[in-house]
Amino acid sequence: MRQAGRSGRSAVTFTGRMLSLAILATVLSSCAALAQQPAAPMPGEALAFDRSKGNCLTCHVIKGGDAPGNVGPELSNMKERYPDRKELRAIIDDETKRNPQTVMPPFGRNLILTGAEIEAVIDFLYTR
Repeated sequence: MRQAGRSGRSAVTFTGRMLSLAILATVLSSCAALAQQPAAPMPGEALAFDRSKGNCLTCHVIKGGDAPGNVGPELSNMKERYPDRKELRAIIDDETKRNPQTVMPPFGRNLILTGAEIEAVIDFLYTR
């Protein structure tokens, strides 16, 4: 009888271990799937890439954007190019004050973007 009891416990232990491994595998695969999901875009990124709002991609190349234009300069290394945030803010708000011949829309003056939205776009551009 003892032998039957031992093999019964072995079977239970083996089944318990297999169940634990199956649960662990499920948890790990779920974690891997979550890790592969892209992070939500920054608010400024959504605005810059939105064809009906910021629409920066119509004229500019921005890393991560689809179908960029080539009318304006590439928007890269923006923090190094414009360390004074106010200067970049002025360009986005109303570039016609600095360059009356520009084709860039005055996003702030024409109320295309709010002040908070312009700041969000700058936050995003500073990451590029």
